[in-house]
Amino acid sequence: MTTTTPTTPVTPSRGPSRPLGKPFGGSKLTSRGIANAVVLIAALYTMLPALWLLLASTKNADALFGSDIFSLGDFSFGRNLSDLFSMDGGLYGEWYVNSLLYAVVGALVGSLISVAAGYAFDKYEFRHKEKFFGLVLTGVMVPPTVLALPLYLVASEIGMVNTFWAVFIPVLFNPFGVYLARLLSSGYVPNEVLEASRVDGAGELQTYVRVSLRMLGPGFVTVFLFQLTAIWNNFFLPMVMLSDQHLYPLSLGLYTWNSAATVSPEYYPLVVIGSLLAVVPLIVAFVLLQRYWKSGLTAGSVK
Repeated sequence: MTTTTPTTPVTPSRGPSRPLGKPFGGSKLTSRGIANAVVLIAALYTMLPALWLLLASTKNADALFGSDIFSLGDFSFGRNLSDLFSMDGGLYGEWYVNSLLYAVVGALVGSLISVAAGYAFDKYEFRHKEKFFGLVLTGVMVPPTVLALPLYLVASEIGMVNTFWAVFIPVLFNPFGVYLARLLSSGYVPNEVLEASRVDGAGELQTYVRVSLRMLGPGFVTVFLFQLTAIWNNFFLPMVMLSDQHLYPLSLGLYTWNSAATVSPEYYPLVVIGSLLAVVPLIVAFVLLQRYWKSGLTAGSVK
């Protein structure tokens, strides 16, 4: 009689043991390091031009064309600032005021128009609604520079060329603002709220002003910031419409000084410090309104 000895199954080796559910630390640290490196490079790429502008605004013309931009010597910020507002009879101050009027007032009125139009496209039904909205989308795809010449011809026919209104009126109408406002309206204003307001006896205009516009507050700020940035950086339309330097915005005024600097180098420090001051209103607007536009950008993303 043969006796069979039971054998123990052999388990294949799986390498070094590690706790279940915990990956090796090397790959995780490597991916985190690569991500941090990419973020650091992007931050440097963004901040270095701004740092150069800040340091260059403290230099005189000789130091500006030298190799010591990043040195702390030849500090002339106060003198450059004084020369900036006294050059050409204080034109820079007039350009600054003009830009504030074009951008701030224009963005405020334009945002009201865009939000009202977007709200109407979202909440009301009317004949050929989607066809009209298709025209709005077509306007989004047309570059503003293409429209400058037709706008100039229209302004010339009605005698509005070289006036404040030649630049101010066209910037009030923003197709992208209408498109964005329609999306924001669908995310912020429930139809049930409008029905409740109508049941309470409120008219359409009263419902919009007292209910819908308040709910669209973050969306309104988002449209306002987009339009403010676009108008503040607007260059081609004022160049086509205006010939009076007293009506120039900052973008066009600094361009004329930069062109004149090839003959008169004393304009170069003024262009640099003028460019530095030109970005201040945009920074202030985004810092003060950031909590509104951040929530506006995520409107409708979560139901």
